[in-house]
Amino acid sequence: MNPLDLTRPGRVQSAAPAACTKCGSRVAGICAALDIAGLDEMSHETRRSSVAAREVLFREGDEATHIVMLVRGTAKLSRQLPDGKQQVLGFRFDGDMLGFTTGPCFIADAEMLTDGVICRVSRRDFEAMLARYPVLQRRLIDLCAQELAATQEQLVTVGRRQAEQRVAAFLLSLAQAQKARGASPQAFEMPMTRAEIGDLLGLALETVSRAFSALRRRGLVREPGGNRVELPNIAALQALADGEVLDA
Repeated sequence: MNPLDLTRPGRVQSAAPAACTKCGSRVAGICAALDIAGLDEMSHETRRSSVAAREVLFREGDEATHIVMLVRGTAKLSRQLPDGKQQVLGFRFDGDMLGFTTGPCFIADAEMLTDGVICRVSRRDFEAMLARYPVLQRRLIDLCAQELAATQEQLVTVGRRQAEQRVAAFLLSLAQAQKARGASPQAFEMPMTRAEIGDLLGLALETVSRAFSALRRRGLVREPGGNRVELPNIAALQALADGEVLDA
């Protein structure tokens, strides 16, 4: 018997559960590693719910009894500094997992930036599935490695790049996130505020605004309205982020 075949007696597995058919986690998240039987089990272990923009999913210091998977939507991870200011740690998108930790408590706040849908799974049930599904363990390691690489890139961005370069690198990270989910990397929604972008990049609000204005003048960014952002020349944006000199 295949140890990964957890099909339950009497249940015929021929298609993914309905709740999983449009979940971002099947493309870019932890569930991408699961077969139909695994998806069926995961859907039975999770509690799915709709969430509103600016709804808090958990707070730093809360007991980490569960893990959250973003089915759809954008969320922000942040921490409150001793002086009361907020430090944005990053943004999460369709399919991303939030709240996984080896410690007893969550290490950051998680807040929705848009309306969305989430799945909550208890930490105990998730750890049990990791034990039953070796492919799930490997997928988790891959995601953790990607997170580490993104953190290292963020350190380079904040420590070594000028303001326009930082904003260019940030926009490229959003484009890469879209591409990984099968969406266009050149046109997407950007629901985070200029202030939140500044908190992530270590820039003042006014500096972020000036950097966006400069990128628009260069023709590297368009903002047609609302939260919509267009990147007509990703290669040139990458060159700017890498420090290459571009014609004005």
